[in-house]
Amino acid sequence: MKKIWDTQNNETLYAINEQALHNRILSKKKSTGHIANISELLLILVNGGTGVFIFMLAWSKSSGGLFFYLISLWMFATMLYMLVSRVRRLREATKFDLTLLGDLKNAITTASYQVRISRLMRWNNLPVLILVLLSIWENSKSSWVALLTLLVFFLAYYLSGWEHNIYVNRKKELEELYKKLNNAV
Repeated sequence: MKKIWDTQNNETLYAINEQALHNRILSKKKSTGHIANISELLLILVNGGTGVFIFMLAWSKSSGGLFFYLISLWMFATMLYMLVSRVRRLREATKFDLTLLGDLKNAITTASYQVRISRLMRWNNLPVLILVLLSIWENSKSSWVALLTLLVFFLAYYLSGWEHNIYVNRKKELEELYKKLNNAV
């Protein structure tokens, strides 16, 4: 059949196994959704747990200080933001068609969301760092404590950049696949 096609049309015959492609896209969609779910739940639990812990610590110490309460408030605000973002993402995910391109668009939207959340949480380190340093200063801690704190935050910022690049590359991969499929149609 290939020889007949080649001689009649002077074009190469290509066949795409649409079911295998759709299964691959569904796998990518599931993987992207799983990563977003884990990220959201971790951010909600860590920020909520840290907020409660710091609030209880400030409450139990008579010299807890204003900045302990502000850190706790910031953590609760971050947790609330993540809860609202998660509900919105899950609601939007139901609006896509259950087709090959619909599933791919869903995966791209989820990957874009993950990139945005990753970037936002990287920048979230800055106000947390400022509040922690002000708390250290307010409680007259050693300059070594402040220096060690700075080092830990810079390390966390660097590592979160590495993680962020993974999400950006996954999103680009999905967008390239979408462009290829749109050009093929």
